[in-house]
Amino acid sequence: MNILVTGSSGWLGQTLVPRLLRDGHRVVGLDPEPGATTEVVGSVVDRALVRRIIRDEGIEAIVHAAARHKPHIETHDNSEFVAVNVQGTLNLLEEAVAEGSKVDRFVFTSTTSLMISQKIRDGKAGGAREAMWIDETLAPLQPRNIYGVTKLAAEELCRLFNHLHRLPVVVLRTARFFPEDDDMAHAIAQSGENTKANEFLFRRLSVEDAAEAHVAALAKVPEIGFDIFIVSAMTPFSAMDCAALIADAPSVVARYFPDYPALYARRGWTMFQSIDRVYDAGKAARKLGFACRTGFREVLDGLMR
Repeated sequence: MNILVTGSSGWLGQTLVPRLLRDGHRVVGLDPEPGATTEVVGSVVDRALVRRIIRDEGIEAIVHAAARHKPHIETHDNSEFVAVNVQGTLNLLEEAVAEGSKVDRFVFTSTTSLMISQKIRDGKAGGAREAMWIDETLAPLQPRNIYGVTKLAAEELCRLFNHLHRLPVVVLRTARFFPEDDDMAHAIAQSGENTKANEFLFRRLSVEDAAEAHVAALAKVPEIGFDIFIVSAMTPFSAMDCAALIADAPSVVARYFPDYPALYARRGWTMFQSIDRVYDAGKAARKLGFACRTGFREVLDGLMR
């Protein structure tokens, strides 16, 4: 296939583009930042540029991973989020269904962040008695910032274009896979790799698995038509663990992974005392046939080695 990948210079794009090339696809990378995986330097906000690429390159599939992200809240105003995340998505969708377009599948990279309301975010501090078990049925969605609001709006545009034009679209709500330290580092004395390791229990995946999820979605989207999937490492927990997770997470983790305390102790690592949410990626496993290869067990095996 001839595939357009937006956000091709980003963390996901740098992994996804080579992965698609290995499968024999022709890939056109579009990103405002130049890079080894970007063929066209430009923005999805530029409708004429989007039209030219789709027409001139004979694009048959689009992976839309470009976005203003949560860290940009501190450096960009709201209108920039609307322009890139909403108008940019609309530009791609409209050109995908325009007369003469060959596009027959569309994969949109969304985020689990849009599922987290302020109440969920506050977690135990807000009086929650158990962790929130989160799957695709969670409603109503109440994003807590401009990033989440615009990503949710973009999802709804995807849904609309499937409804109006029968454009096959899969939306992937990816959990965390970025390399930077994140906003839960304050929960433990250490941050960085310790925090990321903990998060593989309930809200993280590797960038390699994120790329593989997009490959799986591209293959399945024509038969699916439209659907939304949470993409995260498969959690070892069940919904019955939610009360214990918010009260004493280390004890729950030790029940599933008796070797983790010793492995963590060697590194001077600690587990979060409380886990306030768990992403259930079971639907992706059932309908996409995709499950992350790297989870908490693999993290522990790496520590063992």
